[in-house]
Amino acid sequence: MANIKSAIKRIRRISKQTAVNKVRKSKYKNALKKMNLLIEDKKKSEALKFLPKLNSELMKVAKTGIIKKQNAARNVSRLTRKIASI
Repeated sequence: MANIKSAIKRIRRISKQTAVNKVRKSKYKNALKKMNLLIEDKKKSEALKFLPKLNSELMKVAKTGIIKKQNAARNVSRLTRKIASI
C-alpha cells in the first residue's frame, strides 16, 4: 500500500482509468464479434453498413492506446477482405 500522498492519488486515478479502459475494450470486442457473426451468416449488405461503425470504434480504441494503431488497421483490412469474399 502506498504511503506517499501523490502515490495514493495515483492509485485512485489508475483505478478510475482501468474502469474506463475495460468499458472501451469490451465495446470494441463486441463490435468485432458482431462483425464476425455477420460475415459467418453471409450478410454482406449488413456487414458493409456496419463496417464504418466498426472502423470508428477501432480507431477510437487505438487512439486512446488500448490497442495499437497497426492492430486496428490490420483488423479492418482483414475484415474488409472477408466481406469482399462473401
